[in-house]
Amino acid sequence: MQDPFFGQSIILVCEHSNDGAMGLIINKPFEKPELRVLFQKLPENQDEILKIIPKVYFGGPVLIERGIVVHSSSYTSKDSMKISDEFSITSSSKILQDIADGNAPEQYKLMLGHAGWEAGQLEREIENGDWLMQSTSYNFVFNTEESKMWKIAAGSFGVEMSQISGLGGSA
Repeated sequence: MQDPFFGQSIILVCEHSNDGAMGLIINKPFEKPELRVLFQKLPENQDEILKIIPKVYFGGPVLIERGIVVHSSSYTSKDSMKISDEFSITSSSKILQDIADGNAPEQYKLMLGHAGWEAGQLEREIENGDWLMQSTSYNFVFNTEESKMWKIAAGSFGVEMSQISGLGGSA
C-alpha cells in the first residue's frame, strides 16, 4: 500500500464486527519532536509522560490526540477491554499513573490515534489485496523491533514483497 499512513504498517485489529473495525498501528513510533507538537493538546505533565513511556506510537489517523494503550492481559483494570487472551486495551489515563508508580503491565505500547473502518470497508480492502491478514503473537507485538516487523510479517507469507508493485487491480 502506497498510503503515507498505512504503507508498511502492521495493524493489530482490536475490534471487528458487523458495524466496522478498529485497529492500532504497532510499528511506527513517533520521534520526540513530533510528540511535542501533538502533546500541546494533552496534559501539562507532558515531559513526565515522555520520561515514563520510552516510545509513543502512531496508532492511526483517527483521533490522533487520544491515547490508547495496548497491554498484556495480565494487567487488569476495570477500564481495560480484553481483546484476546494475550492483549487488552485501555484509553484511561489511570494506566499512565500505574506505570509511573511502578505498577505497569508486563508489556505495553502507548498509541496516539487509531485506524478505523466502517461496516464492510475492511473486508473490501482485504478482497482488493490492500491488506494481508495473519495471526500474531505476544512476542511479535511487544518484543520485535519495529523497523523489522513489516519485513518479518511479509516474509512469513513466503513472498518477496519487493517483487509486488503495491498497486491494486482486478481481473
